Amino acid sequence: MTDISTTPRPETHGQFMVAALYHFVAFPRFADFREPLQTVCDDNGVKGTLLLAHEGINGTIAGTDAGITAVLSYLRARPEFDGLVHKESRASSMPFLRMKVRLKKEIVTMGVDNIDPNKIVGTYVDPKDWNALISDPETIVIDTRNDYETAIGIFKGAVDPQTKTFREFPDWVRNHAGLHNKPKIAMYCTGGIRCEKATAFMKEQGFDEVFHLKGGILKYLEEVPQEESLWEGACFVFDDRVSVTHGLEEGEHTLCHACRQPLTTADLASPHHEDGVSCIHCHEVRTDEDRERYRQRQRQITLAKTRGEKHLGS
Repeated sequence: MTDISTTPRPETHGQFMVAALYHFVAFPRFADFREPLQTVCDDNGVKGTLLLAHEGINGTIAGTDAGITAVLSYLRARPEFDGLVHKESRASSMPFLRMKVRLKKEIVTMGVDNIDPNKIVGTYVDPKDWNALISDPETIVIDTRNDYETAIGIFKGAVDPQTKTFREFPDWVRNHAGLHNKPKIAMYCTGGIRCEKATAFMKEQGFDEVFHLKGGILKYLEEVPQEESLWEGACFVFDDRVSVTHGLEEGEHTLCHACRQPLTTADLASPHHEDGVSCIHCHEVRTDEDRERYRQRQRQITLAKTRGEKHLGS
């Protein structure tokens, strides 16, 4: 991914540009912005999801270079978002089915009141300096993502909280007194937004030296050469690419459309895998009724493909 630019970079590895963005700012009239923003995205053929809340904007969108440029220019024309940063990657096919602009209580849901990254936040660490920080024996490295994300990739030596949702993270911190055993806390997430709140929360909990990876895993995978990398595995992304690897190349993972877990090629070979119905992660927790319902949906998806269409249920 690439940091802020007025005009996105030229096409490289895929027909579609994927732009990930977030911006924390006081935005009291956010509800009034939903329909105009939806219209601009639709008019420019852009798809994805953007979340609006009193604390700002967050989301990922995809489209042609011209379409993404138009939407980003529209956002930055507002005084609230004139400092908006986006990151870029490419996709070989459109990774979203439709465009959704949604109103939320938070642009990333932690569930803790009065956490404001504009007032308090950890120290940003550039990707080029990240290896030195997390290799320091005086540092505890924490992955703030959820368990289905950490399952396919993690930084070497990082602590995995194994949370199901980001809402569980504050209690995990409160219940792990051992986090105070070393002076430095280094945190990371996919693109940086979760760490904005997670580091703010850690600071309020009394941790002094709190750091987070600027631009997240995605920026690290773009900038740090693979031969120097301390990243192990692939990075889960929230679109139809499912994962990306070093250089932001599309990964080999697919998604189980029954439980939304990322699947490796080995997982696909499991006798518990049935496309669109079950996988090694969810087979044991689904009933026969569940599986039959998913089979009916999968038949509709297959029929849509034969007609050259994309079924929304996929």
